[in-house]
Amino acid sequence: MRTEEVQEIAMLMIANGGDARSQSMEAIRFAKQGDFDLAQQKFALAKESILTAHQLQTKLLVGEAQGKSSELSLLMIHAQDHLMNAMTVNDMAKEIVDLYQLIKPVHREI
Repeated sequence: MRTEEVQEIAMLMIANGGDARSQSMEAIRFAKQGDFDLAQQKFALAKESILTAHQLQTKLLVGEAQGKSSELSLLMIHAQDHLMNAMTVNDMAKEIVDLYQLIKPVHREI
């Protein structure tokens, strides 16, 4: 795989990982306010970004399995870190939102 292509994939993984992490954190903020519908909408957006980043990662892994390995770079390590962090934050955010649902009433418009 060309270096430029790997760099582009890494940047897209970073962007999508960052988006997913931000959406997950926003889900917590909405849950804290009692707006669980918006929290779930944020989780749906986070899921899309994680899926996109994971698909990009899989493309690299498949290429490597086919003998098309690329040089390991700090940028790719950073991209992998972003994806793993996004997935961890998303998992923890879901647990936190569940806890808020136990202690806060559902937000309803009057």
